[in-house]
Order: sequence, then C-alpha cells, then structure tokens
Amino acid sequence: MRRILSFVLFVTGAATAAAQARDTVRVDYPASACHSCAAWTVPHRPTRIYGNTYYVGTNGLSSILITSPAGHILIDGTLAMAAPQVMANIRALGFRVEDIKVILNSNAHFDHAGGIAAIERASGAVVEASPWSAATIQRGASDSADPQFGIDLPFPPVGFVRVLRDGETIRVGPLALTAHFTPGHTPGGTSWTWLSCEHDTCLHMLYADSQTAVSADGFLFTKNTTYPAAVQDFEHGLSVLANLPCDILMTTHPESSNLIERLAMRDSGRVANLRDSVLCKDYVASARAAVEQRFTSERSKP
Repeated sequence: MRRILSFVLFVTGAATAAAQARDTVRVDYPASACHSCAAWTVPHRPTRIYGNTYYVGTNGLSSILITSPAGHILIDGTLAMAAPQVMANIRALGFRVEDIKVILNSNAHFDHAGGIAAIERASGAVVEASPWSAATIQRGASDSADPQFGIDLPFPPVGFVRVLRDGETIRVGPLALTAHFTPGHTPGGTSWTWLSCEHDTCLHMLYADSQTAVSADGFLFTKNTTYPAAVQDFEHGLSVLANLPCDILMTTHPESSNLIERLAMRDSGRVANLRDSVLCKDYVASARAAVEQRFTSERSKP
C-alpha cells in the first residue's frame, strides 16, 4: 500500500512540477529574441490539402491535421503563442480539438514544438516523438547536441512524450502515419508519410522535416564534439527523403515547399491539384546542395 501511495504521490508531484514549468516559460518572445516570430504568427485560413489532410498552421509555420471518424492526428504545434490559432483553425474546419488522439513532431525546436503543450492539454492527446525530440519536448529546451543550442528558445514542456522507433507506424482508427528519422537539422528530426484519398484516388503525402544546416555561431557540423554524427545524419536523412514515396510535399516551414502559394493556386483554379512528384525531388536536391556547400565552407577553414 505504501508503494502504491508513494507512486501516486510521485506521479502527482511530477505532473505538478511539469505544470509549474509550463507556467514559467515565456511564450511571447521579444522581437530581439525572435526576429521571425511576427511573420511566423501571421494567421492563415485553414484549408484542405487533399482528402483527409488539412493545413491548420499559420502563414509561416506548418501544422498538419489528418482526420478520421475514430479520431485525428496532428503534426507540429508551431509556436507556443500561436497554439490558439492552430486550435481555432481546427475548429473552423468543423473538427473538435478534443478528438485529436496523437500529436507528432518534426523537430523539437520552439517554432515547431512550442505549441504542443497547450494543444496536448486541450485535447488530452498522446504526444509521440523520436528519442532525442521526446527528451527535448519533455524538457522544453534543447541540449548541447543541437546545432542551434544557445539560440533556440525555450518552450512549454510536455509532461510525458512516448518515444518512437524509426519506421514505426502510428495508427488511429484507419489512419496510419509512418515515422522516418531524418536527422541533421536536429539529432531527432523526423519526416512523416501517409496516404490520403479522394474518391478512388489515394496519394502519397510527405511531410518533410527541415533540412537546413543552421547553427549557433561557432558550431561546425564537420568539426564538433557535441553532435559528432551530424554529417552522417544529414547524408542519411537526405537519402531517406530522396527514396520516400511522394505525391504531395509539405514542409515544416511552408515557404520551403511553396505550400501557401500552391494552395492559393489550387484554390483559384490555376492548377488542378497539388500533386507534384518533381517538387519532392527538387526539394531534396536543393537541400543537399545547400548542406554540402555548408560542409565545404567549414572544411576550408583552418
């Protein structure tokens, strides 16, 4: 009986500590700390991408909702300050935030994971992420393995995050999303694939994690001790992305795949749909060229 009571007190104490930590994290980042936050939080009208896949993010940060009668899956929560926007977008489409069963993540930086805690509290969903990302989301801050450690801002932590395996398929009713670890930008970067259908046509959906070699001053991807696998991770992740099935590409920052513009063109009738397998290949090729340029620049330094 004492063990049971002790366990209950431990869990209660942990939950209270997590709640207190969430309440102490500043989410309205000053402009001096987040130069892009104003642009990232410009509202965007929620819209169907294809089938049961919807864009519910802001104009500058993606959040993707995949729906089913048995419950929904959400990928990314954008910024903590934009979480209310994401939830309002979900409701505007006629869906209930409380029907989100699982929240997934691309990379555990404040601009993609920051809003997860608020949406998790509102929905009661289970948050799931790769091992490094899970630890980071639970802590609400990155660690020294992150190339952006020291410049990535803290965000409200989540009390419990289930750890995913590479290649694991997450299921909610008929929904089946597969995790593909694509590290490099962070050690825990994850891209996601699934099928969405309209009538008799099902398309391969790819939500690709960031593939940019962005870092804090002084960090070298090719010469460091905190993330020694960075170069190999980028090479692995880009190879994975190049070989994934992809009819419709979505990215964590919509401008990386021109998603907002493509949606506007589709909605205005200028193009029939968003299907573009060439864009998927071009995204990987452009990312690979930029990453290799960064590596070459680093190696040329004494």
